[in-house]
Parts: sequence; C-alpha cells; structure tokens
Amino acid sequence: MRRLRVGVIGVGHLGQHHARLYAAFPSTELVGVADIDPARARLIAERYGVSADTDSDKLWPRVEAVSVAVPTSVHHAIVKAGLEAGVHVLVEKPIAVRPAQARELVELARSRRLVLQVGHVERFNPVISAVRRHIGRPGFIECHRLSPFGERGTDVDVVLDLMIHDLDMVLSFKPGPVEEVRAAGVPVLSSTIDIANARIAFESGCVANLTASRVSTTRMRRLRVFQRDAYVSVDYQTRQGVICRRVAGTGQRPTIEVEQVHGGDDEPLKLQLEAFVHAVRTGTAPPVSGEDGTAALELAHQVLEAISAFVQRHTG
Repeated sequence: MRRLRVGVIGVGHLGQHHARLYAAFPSTELVGVADIDPARARLIAERYGVSADTDSDKLWPRVEAVSVAVPTSVHHAIVKAGLEAGVHVLVEKPIAVRPAQARELVELARSRRLVLQVGHVERFNPVISAVRRHIGRPGFIECHRLSPFGERGTDVDVVLDLMIHDLDMVLSFKPGPVEEVRAAGVPVLSSTIDIANARIAFESGCVANLTASRVSTTRMRRLRVFQRDAYVSVDYQTRQGVICRRVAGTGQRPTIEVEQVHGGDDEPLKLQLEAFVHAVRTGTAPPVSGEDGTAALELAHQVLEAISAFVQRHTG
C-alpha cells in the first residue's frame, strides 16, 4: 500500500510528537516539517531525515495531509491555506479563536471534500473508550482540569486552552441543546483568564459543572458522570476508571456494584493520528470532525460571555 505523504506545521512541545508518530507509522511518509523557529525546524527535521521550512506554504505542494500544532491565534490562517491547497488537515484544539472562523473552515473542507479533524485528544484516551458504553443519559457531569502555570498556551484564555477539552467531552455525551450558561473566572498570572468555573444546564435536564485552572500547584484531569442507577469516574492521567451501578438487593435496600476499569497503555495521540489517517484514506468522517470542534468552540464562547457578564455585574 502506498504511504500517505504527511507533514507537521509547528513542531514545538506537541507537534514534535506528531512528527515522531508519523515517521513511525508504516502507512505514512513524513516528508517535511515547518516552524517559524528555524533552529527548531532543523532539529526535528534532522531527527527524521526530512526537510525543514519556516514557511508552511512550502509544504502544501508536497503533502496530502498535515497536522497543524501552532499557537491557536494562527490556526485559522494556516488551516485555511492548507484546505485551499487541497490538503487534509488535523488541527490541534481549539479549531480556531472565533466561531465564525471555525464555520468558515468547516464549509471550506466540505466544499473541497477534504478531511478536517480537530485534536480533542481526550476522546482517544483509552479509559474513555472503556467507560463510554456505560454512559447513557447523564444527569450531572463534573469536570476538573488543573495545571501549573506555564507560558505555553497563554496566547488564549484558560477556557480555550484547557476547558475546551471538557466542553467537547460533555457534548460528546449528547446532552442536547444548551439552556443556560453561568460562569466566573479571573486572570491571575497572565493578562487573560487563568482560572474559570462554568455551570451549563441543558434542556434535557443534564447539568455540567466544569473547572479549569492553569495556576494550580498540582495537575488534575478528572471526569465524573452521574446518571440514574450509575456513577462513572475517570482519571485521564492514570487512565483509571470506576463504574458504580445500583443493583436490586434481596431486602429493602439496593446494593452497589463497583467495577474498576483500566484503559490500557495505548498513546491517545497515536490513536488520534491513526484515526485521521484512516479517515483520509477511506474518505470517511473523522471521529472528531470540524463540526464537533466548532460546537465546542461555540460553547466555549458562551462560557466566556457568561464570565464577562459576571465580571460586569460585580465590578459595576
């Protein structure tokens, strides 16, 4: 089988791993990388014996598909250029800064019949695959995503940087249309919001409570889902899960059945890139489509609007 010609644009903290995996896949040929830092581009390119560029436009004629792992502020411009060049694109989350930009990219990919996948990598965490079939109609969802402060990702606020992972995950459980969003957040160490909490009520009656922080002393990535007769807890970092089910007892009181789940050792990013390559090869819809990325971004902006309204109410 002919290998798919691929490239990576942005080979910093995350993009370097896209390059590593593409270089290792038997189904792909990594032909080049691009980064605005010429030394960084050369370093990664030399590691895999491919070309290095500082201008991503030089990659388009030589590839069939790319990963875009650049700062969020330039997602729209680079993804648009790639789609206009006829290249399939996997763009790291969020799909863009503004919902209108995201919708433009989705329409462009659709009109060109190209795959546009968004890098919401938690969808590919093996522990999520292990517990998803046990999640039916959530009544309450709780998410915590906490990280120590670092410069990476601070070109956007914590909602677009971290919380958007959990917004996408909540939407993947199909809770239905949003009824109300209430939120609060404050800047701490950067010029944008560094810690935020959102309460999202859906018309179905489901409520999601999400907290995201990039000014914490410890790292946490947890999800809890409560529904009638069951409770599911997930630790993304350890890939451990707990499923608690209500079972009928012999007496008046029901009993609780507890199942421990381990998601396995597969690398989520590897699974994500394999899904992207499969979608490109088969012409099928990717697991996390441009539409999915747009829905998460639109909900993120509802959270940001709610934070802005909260600040205005309390500062006069």
